[in-house]
Amino acid sequence: MNLKAILKTATITELSAGLKNKNFSSVELTTAYLERAKALNDKTNAFITIDEEFALKSAEKADELINKGKQKPLTGIPLSVKDNICTENIKTTCASKMLEDFTPFYDATAITRLKKQGAVIIGKTNMDEFAMGSSSGTSYFGGVKNPYDLTRVSGGSSGGSAAAVSASMCVAALGSDTGGSVRQPAAFCGITGLKPTYGAVSRYGLIAFASSFDQIGTMAKTAEDCGILLNAIAVKDEFDATCHTAPFKNCLKDMEKGVEKLKIGLPKEFFGDDISGDVKSAVFNAAKTFEKMGAEIVEVSLPDLKYAVAAYYLISSAEAASNLSRYDGIKYGHRSKTGKSYEDIIKNSRSEGFGDEVKRRIMLGNYALSSGYYEAYYNRAVKIRQKLKAELDDIFKACDFILTPTAPTTAYKIGSFDKNPVKMYSADICTVTANIAGLPAISTTCGYDKKGLPIGMSLMGKAFSEATLIRAASTFEKVFERREAQL
Repeated sequence: MNLKAILKTATITELSAGLKNKNFSSVELTTAYLERAKALNDKTNAFITIDEEFALKSAEKADELINKGKQKPLTGIPLSVKDNICTENIKTTCASKMLEDFTPFYDATAITRLKKQGAVIIGKTNMDEFAMGSSSGTSYFGGVKNPYDLTRVSGGSSGGSAAAVSASMCVAALGSDTGGSVRQPAAFCGITGLKPTYGAVSRYGLIAFASSFDQIGTMAKTAEDCGILLNAIAVKDEFDATCHTAPFKNCLKDMEKGVEKLKIGLPKEFFGDDISGDVKSAVFNAAKTFEKMGAEIVEVSLPDLKYAVAAYYLISSAEAASNLSRYDGIKYGHRSKTGKSYEDIIKNSRSEGFGDEVKRRIMLGNYALSSGYYEAYYNRAVKIRQKLKAELDDIFKACDFILTPTAPTTAYKIGSFDKNPVKMYSADICTVTANIAGLPAISTTCGYDKKGLPIGMSLMGKAFSEATLIRAASTFEKVFERREAQL
């Protein structure tokens, strides 16, 4: 079989069947993806590390499992992993000089789960430094380029994972989502991205940015593939006190039911003047498609959405300032070679090790937590968070999930927001509410703009409604004609 011919459209289910039927081996499949990844990485910069030796050894073990009749859904399937998720004996840099040489001695729980299924990890993907950004342009190793247009961003912070899947450099990938970091790059790169309910997937081994928002998510070309990955990694974990007992044994159940009789909310606040005409049109057309398939569209409202971005950045930056205080060049991270005193070494190590965006978030977070400003900023943001949660609870009494744009625009030119970070922050308005409330959300492609760039729509539901969201997104994908990136 000519593997190169099928890589661009292959799904996990299709490749798993091919492995089972011995149409090809995992070693052959992995080799084909490795060759493509190495050939395209100079163009996209999607990977920080490609570990060919480890990948091929994993593929050999996977073939042994298949030959023994012990194949699982991900056995022998080549995947990539965002570079803030710890992988034993493979560098995990967070795309930062601060952790440039860090090689973990343990696996994150999500990686342990993938390995138990016999999945093949071919490398670690590029990202915004410490997951802080919306473009994957703050990486110490250089920015990621969008496979649909190499002059445009891939989105962030999981832009490397999105670009790798979009360019068929791997079948699927893990990312992390703090304020939209799986869904927004998925939208920009024309793939599907799923942020699970907070606590559905263990954060053990995920290097922390903002602990009450961070969640490992899945990225693939279809909602079904995202669900296959989620089934593998969602598990109760004693190493993560915030991890719930997995509430779904199978988030792909009832896929054949479609969307008939489901109620879909359209919150008017998500369709304001900041949303481009192409994006509005595509999402409204998607709503009509759902309606034709038997769903009911209802208008709902989220009045306090206008405060969501400010609340998110205040709270997440405060948590980041706390989490990143450990990187001082003494206990953890890059150590400066200059400095006459203990204080000098810490100051110089942090100045050299962190990039501008990380420094900006640390300063904002410490400011919000400082005496005299805590009540005015941080505490008020926490109250807004609680109010948004209550408003969403009321919405989900009237509908099964809400339908919104994933991002206000399609992928923008590289460097567009370099001198205006606040404008970039504002573009997170469509995604941060899911993280603020800890709710699941999935983004999938629903159209293309006049330049041929993908447009993403987001489905957000109540806690642990992943099965419904995946089913709805998959139902739409089956009638939508997706265009592959032309790399």
